Amino acid sequence: MPRILLTYPAGEREQRYGAALDGLRALGEVVLNPLPRTMTVDELAEAGAGCAAIVSDRNTPFDAGLVARLPGTLALVRAAMDVRNVDIPAASRAGILVTRAGPGFRDAVVELVLGQMIDLARGLSEGVMAYRRGEVPARRSGIQLAGRTASILGYGNLGRRMAEVLAMLGMRVLVHDPHATSVAPPAIAASRDAAIAEADFLVCLVVHDASTDQSMDLGVFRRMKRGAFFINPSRGRVVDEPALAQALREGLIAGAGLDVGSDPDDVPPVALGALPGVVASAHIGGMVPEALASQAQDTVGQVADILAGRMPRNAVNPGDARRLALAAPRDVATQPKE
Repeated sequence: MPRILLTYPAGEREQRYGAALDGLRALGEVVLNPLPRTMTVDELAEAGAGCAAIVSDRNTPFDAGLVARLPGTLALVRAAMDVRNVDIPAASRAGILVTRAGPGFRDAVVELVLGQMIDLARGLSEGVMAYRRGEVPARRSGIQLAGRTASILGYGNLGRRMAEVLAMLGMRVLVHDPHATSVAPPAIAASRDAAIAEADFLVCLVVHDASTDQSMDLGVFRRMKRGAFFINPSRGRVVDEPALAQALREGLIAGAGLDVGSDPDDVPPVALGALPGVVASAHIGGMVPEALASQAQDTVGQVADILAGRMPRNAVNPGDARRLALAAPRDVATQPKE
């Protein structure tokens, strides 16, 4: 019976992986992380010895040193889309397949972004805090989303769904993504400069890489409308946080909605979240049962494919999965599953 390591810490496993554990157990002998924390490299190497697949939570890193200590592992299966702390080149050199989960968090994140937009537009958090202090909040005029312009930077799975929802609310939706070949109406393709300058709400959904690191800088905030809002549910590192704080203090923008930050756990820093005009949440965009269950179930299907010698969906390095190809039965094709 094949062995499968599941790395979630003991205290998080029920919430984050839940019923998918039964599906994993139906495929083989499951080795669990018994600790209340992320395992160290030595602990991972010991627990993963002899495991055909390792199903990993987002916080567990896999570096070249660990990869070298897993000679029998066919695949690292990440129960999230985030593989930034996986040394993919090292895994590829070793012939280990790396996979990621699908975007099961999409609707949950869109809902959170929409909630932050409404909060910023109508000052809901300020009113709630006043009532909790025993005060009746001042009544002030807000803004209506319908008729306003929302600009989305990044048109992947999340950006496409965000554009659909905002357009249904009656917003004019501009989209900029240099990698997108087309934009579905009623969203409108726009240059980056136009998207920034015309936005009442600038929603940052860009992928974090070397080209986008801290790309949301003071120059961007200076080009935005004075009354505009900046929303970031993407990655904290795409934002120059001191520049954002300066823009908020100087009134260059009206406010910000943040679900991510440069903190190692990707949460907004307290100093930024405490500023007036900021609605911050601690990286909870995908923290709903439906999203967590979707991504956990993705890993069960991927492990089933891997153990059967098939290439699963959402493989990151399928061309380098030599161990899977060698382990596959001769009558099973290691091609991406349709």
